[in-house]
Amino acid sequence: MLGSGVPEDRPLARKDNRPPEQTRPTRFTRSFTDLPGSVLSECGNTKVLCTVSIQEQVPIWMANRHAGGWLTAEYAMLPGAGQPRKPRDGRTGRPPDGRSLEIQRLIGRALRSSLDLAVLPEMTFWIDCDVIQADGGTRTTAINGAAVALYDALLFLEERRQLPTWPLRGLVAATSVGLVDGEPLIDLDYREDSSAEVDLNVVTSDSGNLIEIQGAAEKKPFSNEQLQTMLGMATNACVEIRKVQKQALGLPDAAPADAQ
Repeated sequence: MLGSGVPEDRPLARKDNRPPEQTRPTRFTRSFTDLPGSVLSECGNTKVLCTVSIQEQVPIWMANRHAGGWLTAEYAMLPGAGQPRKPRDGRTGRPPDGRSLEIQRLIGRALRSSLDLAVLPEMTFWIDCDVIQADGGTRTTAINGAAVALYDALLFLEERRQLPTWPLRGLVAATSVGLVDGEPLIDLDYREDSSAEVDLNVVTSDSGNLIEIQGAAEKKPFSNEQLQTMLGMATNACVEIRKVQKQALGLPDAAPADAQ
């Protein structure tokens, strides 16, 4: 688990006594349901159920093109995940929540970057990420859990000899980072996120390269130096998150996730 141990010579400024560069405790519980890939992803008090369903067909726009497989994602926050209660999408007569659509597209892009879609048979991986409890970082917690669930789904297919070759390039990892009272902090909880002057979400590949950066200044512009500091903290945190992912999967820390 991440987040254990606080250096004695560091001031304790956060409610959970974390130093600025430390993430919350992170855990992945595999086989949470009976689906081929099913992971309860936890980051502090944030909990997201990530499942993978396999459909033996591709979207219409890919059909009969022999272009390989596809991956897409859906994201939802359950009504009781936070306070006040959030109505279910579709129950209010309004279009689906714009934030949910934006997050599920991020999850889909992040996970597609980890796969060689061209070597897959004609099949679609449906990644469903449902937030059970929210305390900041739901999208990054979803990405981290979905990466582990996808690995398990691929193992399921490999055991049944349904994969011509192993398609996973590596595990993706994600975290949030922001400026709170002018100080860069990694892995913001809800209280920190709601008061942040800058909020970034960073997704990295197994090699440590950047996949996506989402972010904006909430109150005033920030400098390039501050951006580079935050990106450095985020990429370092993703290395540690990836270690926990590999530990959950029984992979050596140094082993790439495509090693089969």
